[in-house]
Amino acid sequence: MSSSLLRAAVITSVALASIAQSAAPDALVRARQLYNDQKYDAAIEAATEAREVPRLANVAALVLGRAHIERFRQTAVPADLVSAREALSQVSAAGLSPRDHVELLIGLGESLFFDCEDGCYSAAAEMFDLAFVRAETADPAARDSIFEWWAGSLDRQAQFGPESDRRGLYTRILERASREVARDETAAAATYWLTAASRGTGDLERAWGAAVAGWVRARYLGERGKQLRLDLDTFVTQILLPEKARQQAAGADARPAHDALQAQWDKVKRKYGID
Repeated sequence: MSSSLLRAAVITSVALASIAQSAAPDALVRARQLYNDQKYDAAIEAATEAREVPRLANVAALVLGRAHIERFRQTAVPADLVSAREALSQVSAAGLSPRDHVELLIGLGESLFFDCEDGCYSAAAEMFDLAFVRAETADPAARDSIFEWWAGSLDRQAQFGPESDRRGLYTRILERASREVARDETAAAATYWLTAASRGTGDLERAWGAAVAGWVRARYLGERGKQLRLDLDTFVTQILLPEKARQQAAGADARPAHDALQAQWDKVKRKYGID
């Protein structure tokens, strides 16, 4: 190759690299936005493009892994979980911002949760536990959703693990839910799990009180409050009221007690409904 052709090739390569460097940040920003917009196919494509630039590859791999997990949640295609694990395994935690480090822990927790074998619900809970603690300073707005993942993982472990472990697991949820609601009364996930975990420990009276209090407070939580009320109503009517009725009936016909409790719950909902 002549020297003139070599110089031309180098210039062309530099020019192409420059184009890639300028386009890639846009691809990473686009990938994040597409992920937030729940357009996971496009987010995967943009994150894959951004990974071509070495200085962006770390964060792009994180976005790619999270997008594959979310697409798995939509389609249940196992290959997405495989791709998510592969992408997340390429992420260097040391190279992430504190907020992105929280995102990595969430992604790892979700991967364990959805690919659960050999007690990995408990392992997922440990990942979410770390994310929850780090989010206090790195991403406070994410605490509510992380709490939901953490408590949900322990709940799954309680359902599928040894019966002897259940009370201890629900006690863990109850204690943290109590602290979280005391710290922030608008914490919707903790409000729900305060009710569910109270029932899990056998304290049906506290579960009832927490459900009523949660229903009343939900009116001040906007859209989150609407979902909280739906979740509380489902839990109370399908799980809590039948159990309280059986407890009150003490071996007799539980239907009268159930009807009375249902009327009481319906009265609460009417009195404290959303305007």
